[in-house]
Amino acid sequence: MARAYLTETGDGSAEGERTGSWFRRLVDGWRDDPGIWRRGLVLAGLSVLIALVMLLHARIPNSVGNLGSLSETFLPWLGVFLPVLLGLALWRRSATALIALLLPVIVWLNVFGGLLTDKQGSGGNLVVATHNVNADNPDPAGTARQVAASGAQVLALEEIPGDKVETYKKALAGLYPYYSVQGTVGLWSKYELSDSRPVDIKMGWTRAMRSTVKTPTGDVAVYVAHMPSVRVKLNAGFTANQRDNSAYTLGEAISAEPIKKVVLLGDLNGTMNDRSLNNITAQMRSTQGAAGNGFGFSWPAAFPMARIDQIMVKGIEPKSSWTLPETKSDHLPIAARLQV
Repeated sequence: MARAYLTETGDGSAEGERTGSWFRRLVDGWRDDPGIWRRGLVLAGLSVLIALVMLLHARIPNSVGNLGSLSETFLPWLGVFLPVLLGLALWRRSATALIALLLPVIVWLNVFGGLLTDKQGSGGNLVVATHNVNADNPDPAGTARQVAASGAQVLALEEIPGDKVETYKKALAGLYPYYSVQGTVGLWSKYELSDSRPVDIKMGWTRAMRSTVKTPTGDVAVYVAHMPSVRVKLNAGFTANQRDNSAYTLGEAISAEPIKKVVLLGDLNGTMNDRSLNNITAQMRSTQGAAGNGFGFSWPAAFPMARIDQIMVKGIEPKSSWTLPETKSDHLPIAARLQV
């Protein structure tokens, strides 16, 4: 009966015998090797360290160069090290390293696994978009029209230089009859705007605003913000103190907002994991986290590594969230469809 299922080869061996032979040799070699438990202790230690950083990132102090916020900004990228550690553990033939690697894999999937699934749904009656257009943008009119092509009924732009305000107004005039520009941020809408005014985020000049958008299903308070930039410096670490103070102040303004339906659009120079944005994130939902597909990284545009551009909502249901195609800016525009 066996010959009915095995094909003889020229050297007398069988195809069936060759199938899986490399795996059997690997298992046999590891089983007979007493060093598999002693090798790879450094790799095992690195795996445990990565798991601890992901589990206890909130306990990493910000007192030294804002190290905590820096680690939280790029926290998902710790997953890049996991396949590297896997390859090294196999190369070292270390059972200890392989078992230890399970810990960061489980933690990463628990923290970020939900972002890997597509949570976009149908429905929604308000499309919003936001884009840091970059003060040095060589094609402001083209950038404005490109973002408007997303179909957004409400569009926020940040980092608008004073000498380009009229350019943006002209480019969007045919699509959005209502607009308000406050300092370097602006809001364009297909629905009537009222009570548009600057929001003081303790910067000395205007980089945040709010406006009431009169949608067909009710008033929505829309905030547009561009938080102060952060830098990574060798002598000072992650310099984010001004950003942190502005984020706290913006959170207070949103908390005091009398309209129950609130949308925040803008470049917050921080991710949802960054504890320094807690005064905002504790009271609002990220549309990407609730109804997006993937991480939705938006910066830098050439190779996005973090989602520092945000759409957040309060009292509104996110239905879908996505990243728009690259423009002439160093940020990617983002959009979301909401149910008001």
